Amino acid sequence: MQIHWHRRDLRPADNRALAVAAGGAPPDDPGAPEGEEQSGEPTPVEDLGPVVPLFVFDDAVLEHAGDARVRYLLDALAELRAWYRERGSDLVVARGDPVEVLPELAAEYDAERVVWNRDYSGLARERDAGVRRALDEVDVDRASFHDAIFHEPGSITTNDGEHYSVYTYFWKKWRDREKPDPLPAPDADALAAVDGGDLPSITGLGFEEPEADVQRAGTDAARDRLETFCADGIYRYDEDRDYPTRDGVSRLSTDLKFGTIGIREVYAATADARERAAAEEAESVEEFQSQLAWREFYTHVLFFNPGVVSENFREYENDIEWRNDPDELDAWKRGETGYPIVDAGMRQLKAEAYIHNRVRMIVASFLTKDLRVDWREGYDHFREFLADHDTANDNGGWQWAASTGTDAQPYFRIFNPMTQGERYDPDAEYIKKYVPELRDVDPELIHGWHELSPTQRARTAGDYPEPIVDHGERREAALAMFEAARGEE
Repeated sequence: MQIHWHRRDLRPADNRALAVAAGGAPPDDPGAPEGEEQSGEPTPVEDLGPVVPLFVFDDAVLEHAGDARVRYLLDALAELRAWYRERGSDLVVARGDPVEVLPELAAEYDAERVVWNRDYSGLARERDAGVRRALDEVDVDRASFHDAIFHEPGSITTNDGEHYSVYTYFWKKWRDREKPDPLPAPDADALAAVDGGDLPSITGLGFEEPEADVQRAGTDAARDRLETFCADGIYRYDEDRDYPTRDGVSRLSTDLKFGTIGIREVYAATADARERAAAEEAESVEEFQSQLAWREFYTHVLFFNPGVVSENFREYENDIEWRNDPDELDAWKRGETGYPIVDAGMRQLKAEAYIHNRVRMIVASFLTKDLRVDWREGYDHFREFLADHDTANDNGGWQWAASTGTDAQPYFRIFNPMTQGERYDPDAEYIKKYVPELRDVDPELIHGWHELSPTQRARTAGDYPEPIVDHGERREAALAMFEAARGEE
């Protein structure tokens, strides 16, 4: 008997550890990144018997979760459990510290081996090291595999063997590396006939039903999104991705975060789309593929720099003197800053547990540059409300916006929220969708809101707030803040 420990791989197909355990893939893992266990040559699969699927609700992980993510997680687990039950098996569900749970369940099911796919955050690596030691103590074999990304941390390096902190060079090597094909789902006869029990309720886990309308979870939904995107949107991705009202993005971010679809399956679909594409369309497909590479780039950065979760990646001579006004931060969170595109983004977050990527950059720039609030405040807020929150990606994005990270936006390039809104939402369709106070207002007035007098604003949309700051003044203050941090005062 074996146990496959599901974590961020809530799918049966294109799941490396599950496929190896079930005999559907050779144990050809090229090895773990530096500092991690080497899986080497696992015990032959045919000697170890059927696989018990397992998911453990780990309170140390739930401590960093939010209502929307837990809702998506439970929905994805329900679909995964149904898939196993249709094949005479079940998803065993437990709660507790995996260091204690895994040895106990290995004894209960007389399992000779536990397998899982690796995760790369500091929390995950510390947890997995503890699980390996605990299984060793009870003489249970274990093996971990790379699965969530194509190329393990440490496999794409500079000529000096260092990890990249500049994306462009990373992308060139990532793009040219061979990409393995998707892996098959296990056959029914490879799965153990077990009784997994019930899934907990969201309130039983200590969370509430989210106010947001979280997108449909699970592999079927992810495949629908992928198929729809690769049939049309991917060919316009380069042109449309920055416009929040255009159907130009895949919406696969939550699926990839929870692993309801595998990265190999996603890439294979994009490769097929590229083969069907004309020359200009092929460039657009490659641009989307480069976003998959960004995901891996930030994962590598996090692996080698676990402290970036709470510390600046880029060092300045002096501390950055963030302003951190609590009232301004609260106005940003509520979507009541008086800057329409910013407020639309923050209200989309509350309504959908999602923000369009261009708008994420706008709201992050506004928080860190106009309001001069520490990026960690924004990161924590996103972590609480985003369904697709991913430690590596979100941290990389926030530090980029704050000019503290890898490949960061230069501190002197500061988004103007009004020109950003006018450029990427010219008809104010996105703004009007999420800011009902402005639905009957002419787009020209919306994009010129900062220039209207108090009387004009009251007459035009009295329920919508005045700008809480002057962008021009705050831009100069932000430049001064960073120049002081650089020791240029």
